Amino acid sequence: MSRKATITQKEIVNAAFKITRKEGFEQITSRKLAAAAGCSTQPIFRIYENMDALKKDVYDKAAEYYESFYNDCDKSHEVPFVDLGLAYIGFAQKYPHLFRLLFISEQGPESKSMYDLVNGSSENVVKEINRAAAKGAANAQQLFMQMWIFIHGAGCMAVTGDYDLDKETSVAMLESAYKAFSL
Repeated sequence: MSRKATITQKEIVNAAFKITRKEGFEQITSRKLAAAAGCSTQPIFRIYENMDALKKDVYDKAAEYYESFYNDCDKSHEVPFVDLGLAYIGFAQKYPHLFRLLFISEQGPESKSMYDLVNGSSENVVKEINRAAAKGAANAQQLFMQMWIFIHGAGCMAVTGDYDLDKETSVAMLESAYKAFSL
């Protein structure tokens, strides 16, 4: 009779997610993961054929984590895309390794696009584009693209430590960019 498995796939993913959040996915080794999960390496290799399969599950968990992070963020600014930008930049500042995994690292064909990640199941981007159109933006789709390039750049700067603006300054900057791109 074979021994009953004592570690689940979910526990392995959770341990890998914690390592990724703290150090980055590229820092995961089978030994480090086994130590974090409280098991030997054998169950990891029984559940996961390779690190790419594990990375896909960690990626999916990180995508859910981002959506939850965005949903929990304050959305009180009148200017479209400001709340979207603040959440994105805030996520990059607070979780730089998860940000890299989701928004900077090259992913496989099964991964979500950056747009799909940010849009989420609540259609966050669509709502902001509609808000911009309702406020008179001539081409709200193009305005989103311009704002998004600006916001993504700020997020990347946050990951590298080159973005140290406080929330008030960030809001002013995003509102200014919106106004400039609206012309």
